[in-house]
Amino acid sequence: MALRARALYDFRSENPGEISLREHEVLSLCSEQDIEGWLEGVNSRGDRGLFPASYVQVIRAPAAEPPPPARYANLPAGGFEPLPPPAAFKPATQQAPPAAAPEPFPLPPAAGYPFRLAPYGGSYQPSQGSDDDWDDDWDESSTVADEPGALGSSYPNYEALSLSSHGGHLAGHLHPPGSSAKSSATVSRNLNRFSTFVKSGGEAFVLGEASGFVKDGDKLCVVLGPQGPEWQENPYPFQCSIEDPTKQTKFKGMKSYIAYKLVPSHTGQQVHRRYKHFDWLYGRLAEKFPVISVPHLPEKQATGRFEEDFISKRRKGLAWWMDHMCSHPVLAQCDAFQHFLTCPSTDEKAWKQGKRKAEKDEMVGANFFLTISVPTGPGAGLDLQEVESQVDGFKAFTKKMDESTLQLNHTANEFGHLANFPDIIHVQKGALTKVKESKRHVEEGKMELQKAEGIQERCNIISFATLAEINHFHKIRVRDFKSQMQHFLQQQILFFQKVTQKLEEALHKYDSV
Repeated sequence: MALRARALYDFRSENPGEISLREHEVLSLCSEQDIEGWLEGVNSRGDRGLFPASYVQVIRAPAAEPPPPARYANLPAGGFEPLPPPAAFKPATQQAPPAAAPEPFPLPPAAGYPFRLAPYGGSYQPSQGSDDDWDDDWDESSTVADEPGALGSSYPNYEALSLSSHGGHLAGHLHPPGSSAKSSATVSRNLNRFSTFVKSGGEAFVLGEASGFVKDGDKLCVVLGPQGPEWQENPYPFQCSIEDPTKQTKFKGMKSYIAYKLVPSHTGQQVHRRYKHFDWLYGRLAEKFPVISVPHLPEKQATGRFEEDFISKRRKGLAWWMDHMCSHPVLAQCDAFQHFLTCPSTDEKAWKQGKRKAEKDEMVGANFFLTISVPTGPGAGLDLQEVESQVDGFKAFTKKMDESTLQLNHTANEFGHLANFPDIIHVQKGALTKVKESKRHVEEGKMELQKAEGIQERCNIISFATLAEINHFHKIRVRDFKSQMQHFLQQQILFFQKVTQKLEEALHKYDSV
């Protein structure tokens, strides 16, 4: 009897090692063993990998051939606690509606919009094969990823040195070689190493494995505002315009590209940037800030790159992206973003130096969370149940808002950072799971209270940052959505005015017949 399962819902794979499912399709299971809420099997198209266990119903049907061998069968006994599927993939039918989820924007029903928001991948992968890719003369062939010891998007795994955060102040603790913890229990690791919680460095940070020297300029402050945790406001707010896209050439006319003029208000000095510069900046920021929503850039286009309509649409998309970046208290002050805005276009040496400095930034992944300073003192703590309730409410709200914006294709194309929040929420939920597991170990006498408190303290830092990002989203969503709707309706008015004009011209032609 071969182990089989029937898919209850559609599931789209987002990470390596996962496979997509179609509702009602039958899959072959490699094992009936649930691995942290995931099963391994082969779908009807012959793809093999992991998928959420809650998305399928296990059935037994006769089959001539034996099931494929399980690659994940050799698991340590009791070594893993089952986890729910990632927040981004949980079916709506299995989510309990929160008590106080905000209401989404009321939008008119519409059909026929197949547009789907691009998923946020956690670790950024630059696109290839367009005129906006790096030129050989723009940078050297070697990259940071090729250098020994480069961090990239992964987190360092230091066993000898761990740092804990107490109210934003970092303290180092050295463990002599050969020493072992007194506790007999440890918090389990996620088996799915492709999950956002793992890739972002959230797991390593919560388990106390992050280490790094945090300079004063790297610190990010979360403060308590009227609505709860907030990012500390930028004391020097600014704006940046994007105008005058012009076609330029190099290599004696063999290479053509479009350059955009940027004028930041805090410097007043114009710089020119190509799309590839935006693409590079997006990659650095998406990697550095795992719990901050960095909006997607307007998509690339293989053909028609120099057509007037495409250039105009891309400029508007980049202008919206820039407005969001400048209004974010953390992103606006990031060194890489400031380098992008202020480095003179003609100084290639200065650009390369700043580019490499950003690429060698060690405060990414798990180390990013070390930079976050949170409120301390009486009344500054977070209640885990309250945090979980707020995050679940926000998760339900963004899902409803996402579904609503899908009704307006033109608006959704430019309001694309909603797709980032499932991964951000998944990082926070993963941290809460580790806290619950450590508390259970303490109650069972298997873990020292001090170690569990350290896990909860680091979880609080992630929770503060997540809630601060949620509050920032609520601050700007009405402004951004209003702007996009106004733009959409203005374009509709212009379109129908042209239609009316053409109809009137056609009508008057009959006067001379």
